[in-house]
Amino acid sequence: MHKYNLFFVLTLLISPSCFAQEDKNNFELYAVNDTVKNKKGEILKEVIITANQQKKAVNVGKSGINPMDLPQATAVINQATIQNQQISSVTDLLKNVNGVYIMGTTGGYQEEIASRGFSLSSSNTFKNGIRYFNGMTYETSGLEKVEFLKGSAAILYGNVSAGGILNLITKKPKFDFGGEVGFRFGSFNTIKPTFDIYGSVNKSKKIAYRINTSFEKAESFRNDVSSERYYINPSFHVKFNDKTQLLIETDYTKDRRTPDFGAGIINYEIVDLPRNRFLGVSWGYYDSKQASATFTLSHKLSDFWSLNFVNGIRFYETDLLSNTRPNSGTNGTVQSNGNWTRSIQKAESKDNYFIQQLDLTGNFATGKIQHKLLVGMDSERFKTYTTAFKNFNNYDTINIFENYNASSEPTIPNLEKNTLTTAPINRIGGYIQDLISFSEKWKLLAGVRYSYQETVSDLLTYSNNTTQNTANYDDAFSPRIGLIYQPTNNHSLFASYSNSFEINTGQDDNGFTLSPSIIDQYEIGIKNKLFEERLFLNVTAYQIVNDKFYQQSLSNGNTYSYVKVLAGEVKSQGVEVDVVANPVKGLSILAGYSFNETKYVDSDYFIEGSQLKYNPKNTANLNFNFNFETGKLKGLNFGLINTYFGTRYAGRPTRLLVNGDTRKLIYVKDFIQVDATLSYVCKKWAVRTKLSNVFNELSYNIHDDNSLNPIAPRNYAVSLNYTF
Repeated sequence: MHKYNLFFVLTLLISPSCFAQEDKNNFELYAVNDTVKNKKGEILKEVIITANQQKKAVNVGKSGINPMDLPQATAVINQATIQNQQISSVTDLLKNVNGVYIMGTTGGYQEEIASRGFSLSSSNTFKNGIRYFNGMTYETSGLEKVEFLKGSAAILYGNVSAGGILNLITKKPKFDFGGEVGFRFGSFNTIKPTFDIYGSVNKSKKIAYRINTSFEKAESFRNDVSSERYYINPSFHVKFNDKTQLLIETDYTKDRRTPDFGAGIINYEIVDLPRNRFLGVSWGYYDSKQASATFTLSHKLSDFWSLNFVNGIRFYETDLLSNTRPNSGTNGTVQSNGNWTRSIQKAESKDNYFIQQLDLTGNFATGKIQHKLLVGMDSERFKTYTTAFKNFNNYDTINIFENYNASSEPTIPNLEKNTLTTAPINRIGGYIQDLISFSEKWKLLAGVRYSYQETVSDLLTYSNNTTQNTANYDDAFSPRIGLIYQPTNNHSLFASYSNSFEINTGQDDNGFTLSPSIIDQYEIGIKNKLFEERLFLNVTAYQIVNDKFYQQSLSNGNTYSYVKVLAGEVKSQGVEVDVVANPVKGLSILAGYSFNETKYVDSDYFIEGSQLKYNPKNTANLNFNFNFETGKLKGLNFGLINTYFGTRYAGRPTRLLVNGDTRKLIYVKDFIQVDATLSYVCKKWAVRTKLSNVFNELSYNIHDDNSLNPIAPRNYAVSLNYTF
């Protein structure tokens, strides 16, 4: 019965007096999470929260196209869902979006996202519309909503991979004073205070502010693993006049945690080890910090035309010192008896990023034909510094079948600098896109982007003080065309094609830079609004072809991930089903199913038809949330989050065509995870609880081909919040 203790605790926390208290004299209205209430918390007008998120244009689409007019699949996780599900990580977020999933968790300090069979790099990850470094964990306490634009986004953002883009949108300033203070605690000695305040400057209706901040400290279900994170997100909104506004958003995260590269693999077979067994060095650390500032100036030229100018800067810095990954390097293979000779690694990196972006949007007509036009240009500059240190080999030998004793670790070694890679990238682009409405039923979305990119790499080797220089100059046109047919206002059928290019980083076996990939994407689908917009049902089918897919070279025992080989052409095909429903008052449902198959179709390196690693063929979600809006239970909310993650494979690259090669795939079985939430809101107070992994399911996060970590066991979280 211990699994239910959390809910007994919640029952004790709820004060019975909250059910009976009344305040008949105060009927002043205020809005909470898109619901109209009075100060007693009584709902005066039903607002369908979950369905509303499907009716609004995604910000990351730039031109404000209605979802029914967009020939592309989108998904939005709004504030109500983030709050009800008590989302605390990107892993939690993705439980609401089918076809987008975590494909790895390198060292426990990164959530690696994939969509439609392809990894989403930092170029595909955005925060408030500018690129966000995803090599560190995400803080979710400051999020207002999250947008996913699946498939091609090259016409809008240039060099992005094929699966789609993720945009994190932080909480915005408000002119009315208010805020929230909260405290969260839970399993593994987790504590997290949060603070959020907003209002106008000097009671002015011209300048508003918001400051959102949090601190989190936690241990882990893994022995000797801990983390600590600071976050702050100040923002300002300036209304110069009715036509011109400025939004200033800043964001800072500082994170320190113990690297955990897992283990439990011998000869490409998963070994049954205790879930809490940590096999890294106890003194290891991964320090990361990231700061950004975005200045968005909006100006209405008229009722039909507007300008939007974005000036953004971002900086990140990481410092890793830890054991190397299991089964990596010459002497790092885990032996059949469990012995593992560990080596020590160190790496440092930092990056400066700048973007300027100007968009002109307009609505006009040529005769009877309506136009929604977007014309824009952008300029980006990255400058990345990566310092690689020489590994300290043969640090010690442990046995993975024995409990790890941190007290017997040798002295922390000093590592020498090996190389410094300086990699400036300059990118410029211009684009034009038009949604042409020939009639109420027939529409065409067409556009093209031109991109030019300079990629330079200077490799300094410290041992001989020599520098190797390489440079690539690439340009391409990225067209897009989509046809939309809407037999009624509630149904939309579409078909689209897009072409883009993607820069490949690294070098081949001979030290030469890699050619860019050309990607063709085809997508068809149907979007439906049914039962007076209480049910949204969308079905999408797609095909993505990447003509040049590079993988880590395995020739001559290579251990450097940046040395790559042309693996050939890959094709991704799939179907996605999305359901958003509010069948009865208070009940919201988010559900979906995705099938994807990504495989080699033209390769001299791998067997044709073999599948790419990490990608599950099938994923699904079925999430319920019920909020009691009237009666004695008013304020009570409960939910179930059900996620299915299909069979997938890790290991070394798929079936290498070399005689005598011993590399194999690692089979990882499918699993279903169930989370449960229960909360109660009484006037300005809220108690929220969550029980994750209710049935204590065991599965693994895979990374780096040769190591894996178990997912967290059953755990709980409780938060107490006060709104003012």
